[in-house]
Amino acid sequence: MTLMKREHGKWKQVTQPLCFLIILFGIFGSIGYKMGMVNMLSTLMNTAYALLLDTVFYIMAVAVVAGALSALLSEFGVVTLINKLLSPLMKPLYGLPGAASLGIMTTYLSDNPAILALAHDRGFRKYFKKYQLPALTNIGTAFGMGVIVTTSMLGIRSPVGESFLAAALIGNIGAVIGSIVSTRLMLLRTSKLFGKTEPCDELEGGQEEKESKEEKKSLGMRVIDALMNGGKSGVSLGLDVIPGVLIICSLVLMLTNGASADGSYTGAAYEGVAFLPWVGDKLSFLLKPLFGFSSAEGIAVPITALGSAGAAIGLVPRLVAAGSAGACDVAVFTAMCMCWSGYLSTHVAMMDNLKCGKLTGHAILSHTIGGLCAGVAANWLYRLFLLL
Repeated sequence: MTLMKREHGKWKQVTQPLCFLIILFGIFGSIGYKMGMVNMLSTLMNTAYALLLDTVFYIMAVAVVAGALSALLSEFGVVTLINKLLSPLMKPLYGLPGAASLGIMTTYLSDNPAILALAHDRGFRKYFKKYQLPALTNIGTAFGMGVIVTTSMLGIRSPVGESFLAAALIGNIGAVIGSIVSTRLMLLRTSKLFGKTEPCDELEGGQEEKESKEEKKSLGMRVIDALMNGGKSGVSLGLDVIPGVLIICSLVLMLTNGASADGSYTGAAYEGVAFLPWVGDKLSFLLKPLFGFSSAEGIAVPITALGSAGAAIGLVPRLVAAGSAGACDVAVFTAMCMCWSGYLSTHVAMMDNLKCGKLTGHAILSHTIGGLCAGVAANWLYRLFLLL
């Protein structure tokens, strides 16, 4: 028996690296064959650099502002008030304390990682149990870039004069439904791992006395201290998400985007092989009945939203102008772009930042299901709206 285990261990030492190399060279060899090896490597580096400048620093700026605001709200008891007022609504819908609604508002007005600034604020975390904290990734992502997605859809001009106001609003309702599904699925998993009674943080020794002393500070000092300490946590957050965003998002964008405008590969940032849209087109026989797309091209929008909501909503005006998408499609686009909002690019970094990296796979699976439910709900809700 011992000899068999040794032989199995030796065989694993050989097969594991070989399998890894075959998969690695298979993936990048295929991409390099289409783009050219030099162009592929150049695009990978340029995309990572562009993401660092355009995305990471933006996330850091959002995190600093959100961190300062959350610390200020926590310092003066606003989080406590929101928790009391909205717990009767948030608990039955999401299984989370009322304070989670603050995260919804923050991410809706900015982007997915903004909720992390709240998650690192002690005045916010104290309302959560340990099993509830990882679900903040799901609920925050479901509302990320909400205001940008919604206003972008409202600003699209239809060639037939069709109004997209109702479609955008129904899309938001669809995103809410998707967020509930995603968060609840995540909580089912985390409650089994951590139980439902363990607190998120243990109160540090002397914490109560420390808080009592801080209350004796002048109003101005309390405001300044809260803003500075909250802002510092945002800087740390911005640094923490760099590896996840640059590595994961670069790969996802290369699999999502296509060649340059003239159809050639130049090694510029954001070029790719359009693999994910190709997969979506092959699954159109299944996806079209569920989401009611007017044309097969519409599938590219939610597929692109897996990696970047901004890139996804950029596709919609062209589809509408060409007559390939109507109001029902816009409702579905709004729901899925808002609910998914590039979660394949941010989930890894967000879960790692919450020290829940081992749950990343389940978080992604839960959110995938949630986004699909959001699209289906928006489709049928808009059809029901047309009947009324």
